[in-house]
Order: sequence, then structure tokens, then C-alpha cells
Amino acid sequence: MSDAPGGMLGPLLGADRVAATLDARAWLHALLDVEVALTHAAAGQGLVDDAWQVERAAEELRDALDPAVLAVEAVEGGNPVIPLVRRLRAAAGPAGAAVHPGATSQDVMDTALVLLVRAATAVIDDDLRGAADAAARLAATHRDTPMAARTLGQQALPTTFGLVAAGWCAGLDRARHGLAGVVGTLPVQFGGAAGTLAASRPHGPAVADALADRLGLPRQDVPWHTERSRIGRLAGALGVAAGACAKPATDVVLLAATEVGEVSESAPGASSSMPHKRNPVAAVTARASARRAPGLVATLLASADHEHQRAAGPWHAEWPALTDLLCATGGAAARLRTCLEGLQVHPEAMARNLSLTDAGGTPNHAGDLVDRILRGRER
Repeated sequence: MSDAPGGMLGPLLGADRVAATLDARAWLHALLDVEVALTHAAAGQGLVDDAWQVERAAEELRDALDPAVLAVEAVEGGNPVIPLVRRLRAAAGPAGAAVHPGATSQDVMDTALVLLVRAATAVIDDDLRGAADAAARLAATHRDTPMAARTLGQQALPTTFGLVAAGWCAGLDRARHGLAGVVGTLPVQFGGAAGTLAASRPHGPAVADALADRLGLPRQDVPWHTERSRIGRLAGALGVAAGACAKPATDVVLLAATEVGEVSESAPGASSSMPHKRNPVAAVTARASARRAPGLVATLLASADHEHQRAAGPWHAEWPALTDLLCATGGAAARLRTCLEGLQVHPEAMARNLSLTDAGGTPNHAGDLVDRILRGRER
């Protein structure tokens, strides 16, 4: 439950807005939100009383409890829920028995993680949408601006910059919708010690559903303590989104090269030793963030083999890997948005470079393809 990546490198790599939704204080609040909702859900089934006293105690802990202290206390039991429940019960006094009814630590950790994923991906979605909108504007403006298509690094046939930008837009839109679809299906987690809801008999399923409803999450079908396909799908969707950001960022870096000069960023970066440099820093840092994603996706997929009814290690490995992946994908989207929203296009350089070869011809259907992509966004 340490702070998410940020600090000096957070703004540089675009991760600062996402990191703010995943820091230690955000974790503490999410865990408390789950505990309070669980007490109310159980009270609704007559399993406990004093739900409002527990909620008041949780409100006191939100600001009074230092997350760094809780992080140290989490070492002994292997997760922060154990010491948090102990502190919440103490703060609730006589109502302490109503804290954490029928739950196990993983129920609270997984459900809190889903809440945090929703908050983080809302930021990512905003930047993916912003980048896609910027690409769409470039596509419309330069629908018929001719340039050289390049295959295997060499000039091929003519295309238009509008079609290039429309391709960026389509990839970003597809990745954004795919990520939203996965996140929207992430459900509550409530199974009790061994996933059987034994401690909540005979109201376990009703408590699980009420918990989901109170938190605004989908209801679970069955507890998914060690069935982690949902986390794998989330990792894949985040990796795809990072890749969708890396594609236009890479193109911008190549097209902005001095010898090509077909695009440039509105606020290029300087060099500490070469005053003539105009580096496409937003595209460069978008690529840097996106490059971290595949390894993190691999870590999450490799951690899918949770043993029996509670994993000994793979579950713990998910927390930092998923946090880092959210920050990497969010950083790529944020920096790409900055790049594309201020991208300057140089048609004269495109025409000059196109004249270097005798490929000839015209990009016959480029404009029609741009129109098709942009019309598809309107539906």
C-alpha cells in the first residue's frame, strides 16, 4: 500500500494524474469505503447492528490514520486489511463487532482495488478520448494533404496525412472502448474465508449483492478469489491501450526528425548541450510510458495461477504490478494527448519528401477512408 509511482518522474512521464488516484491515501479511503458498505449490507440482512457507529468511526480514521503507519503494520499479516480492521473495531468501541462481518481480507482488498481501478481508468479514458479527438481533428483538416506512405522504412505510395491521423484515431477509440468494457464488468468480491460465504449463512449471497449495490459495482456470480481471468482481461486491455498510444507517438518521433520535418510539436523540448535541438518530448515520453506496459502485463498474466482457495504470492504480486500498469498506460495517454493536441503539420515538407521518389500516383481512396472512420465515431 505504498505510494504509486509519481514524484519527480510522474509529470514527466504523464503519470501524475493517475498516480493521484492510486496513492496510499486513496487506498486507505477505498478500504474504508468497502468496510463501511459491508457493515451496512450485513445490517440490512439482520446480521449486525450499529452500522452508523461503524461509519462514524471510519470517518474519523480517514484523516486521523497515517497510511504510512498502516503500511508498516500490514507487514506482519501480509495485507493492510488486518491492521485496518483492528483499528476500525477499536475506534467503533461497543459497535466493533459490526466491523468486517463474514468477510476475509481478500474480499476487502479486491473490492477496494476494483474501486481504485475505476477511478484510475476514468482519468485514462479522459486522456484517450482527448488524444483520439485531437487525431480526428487532424484527420479532418488534412483529409487531402498528400504525403509519402512508408513501408519497411522506405517511401512506398502516396497517402494523406489525414488517413494517417484517422488510423491513429481508430486505434485509440478501439482501445478506449475495449478498456471501458472490461472495467465496467469488474464485480464486487465477497466470499468469506474459503469462498463459501459460510460466515454469512444463510444470507451470504444477499450480503454480496447488497455490498455490490451500495458501492455501485456489478454483482458477482461466485467469489473469484483465485479465478483471476478478470485481472488478466484488465491487464490485456491496459496493454492494448498503451500500444494504441505508442503507435502515433512513434510516428510523430519519426516524422519530426530533422531530415523529414513533416510534423513538429507545439512545445518541443530543448537540449542541455545542443541549442538547435527541437525534441518531440511529449511523443518521446508517451513511448517511454507505453514501453513499460508489456512487462507489467506479463507479470499479471504470470500471476494468474492462484493456488487452491487463497494464493500464496501471486495475489500479492498483482497489487504493485497493476498499479504500475495503470500509471504506465495513463502516462502514455496523457503525454500523447499533449503531443497531438498541439501537433503542427508541415504540408510543404510532405510535398518535398514525396517528390524524392518516382512512386507517383494519387492516394485514390484516402479521403473516403478518412470519412468512413470519422463518420463511425459519430454513431
